[in-house]
Amino acid sequence: MTRPVHGGNLAWAAALAGCSPDLIVDFSASINPLGPPQSALAAIGAHLERLRAYPDPDYGELRVSLGKLHQLPPDWILPGNGSAELLTWASWDLSELTGTCLVTPAFGDYWRALRTFNANVHECPLPDFGSSILDLRFPIQNPKSKIQNPIGLLVNNPHNPTGQMFLRETLIPYLEKFALVVMDEAFMDFLPPSQQQSLIPVVQEYPNLVILRSLTKFYSLPGLRLGYAIAHPDRLRRWQQWRDPWPVNTLAAAAGVAVVKDTQFQQQTWEWLEPARSYLFQGLAQIPGLQPLPSAANFLLVESEQPSSQVQEKLLKQSKILIRDCLSFPELGDRYFRVAVRSEFDNQRLIDGLAAIL
Repeated sequence: MTRPVHGGNLAWAAALAGCSPDLIVDFSASINPLGPPQSALAAIGAHLERLRAYPDPDYGELRVSLGKLHQLPPDWILPGNGSAELLTWASWDLSELTGTCLVTPAFGDYWRALRTFNANVHECPLPDFGSSILDLRFPIQNPKSKIQNPIGLLVNNPHNPTGQMFLRETLIPYLEKFALVVMDEAFMDFLPPSQQQSLIPVVQEYPNLVILRSLTKFYSLPGLRLGYAIAHPDRLRRWQQWRDPWPVNTLAAAAGVAVVKDTQFQQQTWEWLEPARSYLFQGLAQIPGLQPLPSAANFLLVESEQPSSQVQEKLLKQSKILIRDCLSFPELGDRYFRVAVRSEFDNQRLIDGLAAIL
């Protein structure tokens, strides 16, 4: 089987390990191990009868719930079939510009979406991702040239794959410099509200800002495919006209309405993540040949003296544990791998498994 580009390919991992996919402990996909929450499962069960009818094409109830969560009017929000679908439409808009600055290393799906529409991509490498706070430092055009030479910017915060954070005040100046800024905040909700550096509070001030959010990682619902975009209503109405009808199914919409109100699950996740991430970080740092990077997200990027693809295969065969190699990130290559933060038991299993082969 072909080596996967994304994490979470248990069929590939099981074939390599020679076991059932159910026996693989998956550290390659950064999904909350505490979910799915009971609120989501209950909402899905309560809406099974509604499968006989088409979903509400406007997703009114879900948009109202998300609007209350972010203190925004519902028409500033567009649910989608995962944030990947909405990235596609954002990339269409970026492709209409003279060029797009893509902050690298970058999530591989950004390349997929931008290349689909033949966007003119300018790679903008991060100058340093060894500290817990990142900074964007690359040439940007004069604000006066936004009309004559419109350039877009695509970046995520927290950054994937490093897991590190851009401060809001360092990002806001770029909203003045670029014709369109697409900010992927798929992992932002893993931070408590007091620590989040989201641009949602300023989105109504900048019609050139698009924010992408995921509901599948934090709430452990990747199989439902649910995300949303926050942007000026004119832009979202245009996307709505372009895309297929009913991109979000009835059960996903119902689960979305339920989970954004589930403050108990949210608090439980915030209280779990920081100590679990710290424990995993310290355990990995004590293994010779490994150096984890500080992270604000629910995953760690780890520098490895041994090629990460070899570490991945040894770990699968000996411990049935799947980690994410970074071969799909050209800037990282075989020198790094990425691991999700999981339960205390699983995290210790990973630490023991890596210590046994390194």
